[in-house]
Amino acid sequence: MFSWQSPLSKAALPLVLLASLFALQHNAKAETKRLIFENADSALTKEEARQQKEQWDETRRLRTKVNQRREKDFDKSDRALDSRDACEQSLNFNAYWEPNTLRCLDRTTGRPVVP
Repeated sequence: MFSWQSPLSKAALPLVLLASLFALQHNAKAETKRLIFENADSALTKEEARQQKEQWDETRRLRTKVNQRREKDFDKSDRALDSRDACEQSLNFNAYWEPNTLRCLDRTTGRPVVP
């Protein structure tokens, strides 16, 4: 009997070790959380789209105001340059250019002069 127990014990030892490794492992439980895939027409995406559109409209309105203001300032300075040139080339000796007010004034009366 001794002769066949030795090969059996040699073969059983790795099996016992392998079985003990699996026995020591904890059972792994996977928690499954539900994922709900909604279509793109949910209330949240509609609200986000509405907010983005509102923000875009506001920035567009502000850009338009800024551009109009720049255009207005440019037109004002352009008219002032034309008025200064006309005032300096005027034949009226009493006409002078006032840089603070951007107007052509009469030296004697201080009233605006049309060159």
